[in-house]
Amino acid sequence: MNGELWEMMLRLGAALVAGGLIGLERSYHGRPAGFRTHTLVCLASALLMLVTVYESQWFQGSSRVVVDPTRMAQGIMTGIGFLGAGVIMREGLSVRGLTTAASIWVTAAIGILFGIGFNIPALLAVAATLGTLSSFRWIESRMPTEFYAQFHVKFRRSNLMAEEELRAIAQAAGFSIANMTYELTDGGESFEYRMGIKTLNPGNMHALSERLKAETAVVEFSLTPVGA
Repeated sequence: MNGELWEMMLRLGAALVAGGLIGLERSYHGRPAGFRTHTLVCLASALLMLVTVYESQWFQGSSRVVVDPTRMAQGIMTGIGFLGAGVIMREGLSVRGLTTAASIWVTAAIGILFGIGFNIPALLAVAATLGTLSSFRWIESRMPTEFYAQFHVKFRRSNLMAEEELRAIAQAAGFSIANMTYELTDGGESFEYRMGIKTLNPGNMHALSERLKAETAVVEFSLTPVGA
């Protein structure tokens, strides 16, 4: 077995392991695109780059054709966009799957690096990716982040709470109001406030809910988190 074949096997094996490591992290956290998906993405990227890097192994024509490896890399990254878009899901007002889509994209890039033989940068990229997906999760869970929600509350028109009082209730629960709209419903018998609210403590949702449940003038209300 010649040296080039051994080198190709080494590059494919490295891509296989790298994609598997990133995929294991995603599978552990219950993501739909996990171990097998990331492994195949990294392996496929490396395979396609080998086509251009080792062009002399498969092209035996009489006229020499110069293949630009960067064109293949561009094609890979463009195609991966469709796979990444497939794992992004919208659930009501929330969007999920953005991190998994980004991990698929970077896994493809790592596969390209292994495919062209840039092993050290590829290994550094694997370490950085795993560190971002695991360590940064710990940091992110402890850093202050604004929490947004859609707040809807309904009153009988004959027993309507003043806007100033409703704002005071929301602010007392630790929320600030970003915007507010008004609507007459039930043939003019009911009045609804709809607003976007935000806080630094998601636990304030419970405090606001308890306060509203104790308010006899409230006919119905809803608090819907808005997140990514």
